[in-house]
Amino acid sequence: MKLIPLPAFDDNYIWMLHDGQGALVVDPGDAQPVLEALAHHALQLAGILVTHHHADHTGGVNTLRDATGAQVFGPAHERMPEPLRRLSADDRVELLGCAFKVLDVPGHTAGHIAYYSEDVNGHPLVFCGDTLFSGGCGRLFEGTAQQLNASLTQLAALPDDTVVCCTHEYTLSNLKFALEVEPQNISLQQYQHHCKELRAQGLPTLPSTIALEKCINPFLRCDRAVIQASAHRFDAAAVQRDGVFATLRQWKNQYQ
Repeated sequence: MKLIPLPAFDDNYIWMLHDGQGALVVDPGDAQPVLEALAHHALQLAGILVTHHHADHTGGVNTLRDATGAQVFGPAHERMPEPLRRLSADDRVELLGCAFKVLDVPGHTAGHIAYYSEDVNGHPLVFCGDTLFSGGCGRLFEGTAQQLNASLTQLAALPDDTVVCCTHEYTLSNLKFALEVEPQNISLQQYQHHCKELRAQGLPTLPSTIALEKCINPFLRCDRAVIQASAHRFDAAAVQRDGVFATLRQWKNQYQ
């Protein structure tokens, strides 16, 4: 199986998984990159997976469905381009010989879902939409900090070798903030250097892995004393009132 991040807009990735004949795509905010990739690789689109309702993840769905006849899958409780099969926790989708389990991961939006497969090319894989980013996490548009923290905890509990397919190239800005929170983290320093080299070559920093994110992502490390101390320095009252995770998310919202 080939896993390809198709760039869209300024910093989106539309993930394509294909076996040389059929393909699935995840969160196609724009149909054109997908249609071009299908034509280039001579692929038939078998399915469209959608994680949440934001337009930069759904804007190309109708065009792709009309052009290819592909079945659309999406969250049970969000506005979606109809028709589609609506999904919630523990539902299953089988496409191209891959079985995906649906995870409910609210926070960024109220009904956000993710798609987890135990085996794609010998490793687990998760399409996590805007819930988890490399070095960061999604903003709270509809859910609560408690919901998003629980969603990230659920993702962090996946096997360490799980391939993490995030949908935005936010890595360098996330790592800048992560180093503000945890400046002595050697793994984080090394990863930032690696990602800078990738971007200088015009290459994506993604996908990531769960093991890597647990080493470098402050939002998955709120139980660490150094992260807690940084949150206290930023706003001790907020930590007391809202908790470490919520304080980190608020800090990131205003970080330049």
